[in-house]
Amino acid sequence: MGACALGAAPSAQAQSSVTLYGIVDASLLYTSKTLDMSTGQSAGHQYSFTDSGLSGSRFGLRGAEDLGGGMRAIFQLESGFSVANGSLNNSNGNLFGRQAWIGIDSRFGTVKAGLQFSPFFLSVYDFDPRDMDYFGSGLVTYLNNVYVTGLFNPNGISYTSPEIAGLQGSAMLALGGTAGDFQAGRQYSASLRYHFGGLTIDAALYSGNAGGSAAAIAIPSAVEFNGRALGARYVFNNLTVMAAYTQYKVAGSFNNRVYSGGASYRITPALNVDAGIWVTRDANESPNNSILASTGLEYSLSKATVTYAQVGFVTNHGAMHAGLSVNNALDLPTGTTAGVSLGIRHTF
Repeated sequence: MGACALGAAPSAQAQSSVTLYGIVDASLLYTSKTLDMSTGQSAGHQYSFTDSGLSGSRFGLRGAEDLGGGMRAIFQLESGFSVANGSLNNSNGNLFGRQAWIGIDSRFGTVKAGLQFSPFFLSVYDFDPRDMDYFGSGLVTYLNNVYVTGLFNPNGISYTSPEIAGLQGSAMLALGGTAGDFQAGRQYSASLRYHFGGLTIDAALYSGNAGGSAAAIAIPSAVEFNGRALGARYVFNNLTVMAAYTQYKVAGSFNNRVYSGGASYRITPALNVDAGIWVTRDANESPNNSILASTGLEYSLSKATVTYAQVGFVTNHGAMHAGLSVNNALDLPTGTTAGVSLGIRHTF
């Protein structure tokens, strides 16, 4: 009433929201072998309490503000931690080491600036039959090859287009942050996706240089490598089948090619089972190869709480040291190692 009496039009308040979210995940892990880093041989079996057996424990903030005209300002801050001891974990070692970006979302697409996932990693993630679980999945082979490079990308600028006639593209350039040397630590990635009905096909690439500011963070993410990925997924009601090819070509080292496939099936609304296999071969040294296979069963006690059981094995030949679990068993010795993971996850 006062504003109208003074002849001023009431102003519209922009709609905004901020959400706190997170995951707390803990498990018990058994592996029949462990790796002695000094000898490369087995140091015997292990029983351990393990942080994040299914999904990385984390908390974060995400927000959006309506700018009008179909545009929104968006941001996300995400930190990884260990439920075992409360320390930073499941990230690059920084407070918000998983994601820390701001962006604009509109009908023309989404632009983000800051620490973020690369299109290459997101493509590998989307076509993993076990959803990149922390035990027995494509996340283990990813980290075993190039660790967090391409996963947590500092200084990143990305654009993702809207889906048009089933096609959607994404591109990212991460600047190295070294004055006078544009190439040091420079990373770029792109993907192109086609979606029609239950079928999704995606091709992605990644190229990264060593050095730059990414090499100085707590857990460096500047392995010099070129990556290629091609994946396909088809959804048949409660059954989803996937197959993918991923290449990790590390400069002056190996040229690993990973062939994977598997499926997940929703037995009931509360019960899900999945299984996958990942075959890795070094194109430079054929004796170096490994086979990882695993299966998992998840039972939802509620919308937020899941209990799970996972079993798997990995067989390494030559110089391969592929593991079974991101935490506590990322590298394992030559020969066959079996493992079991039992745990509980809560999301909020």
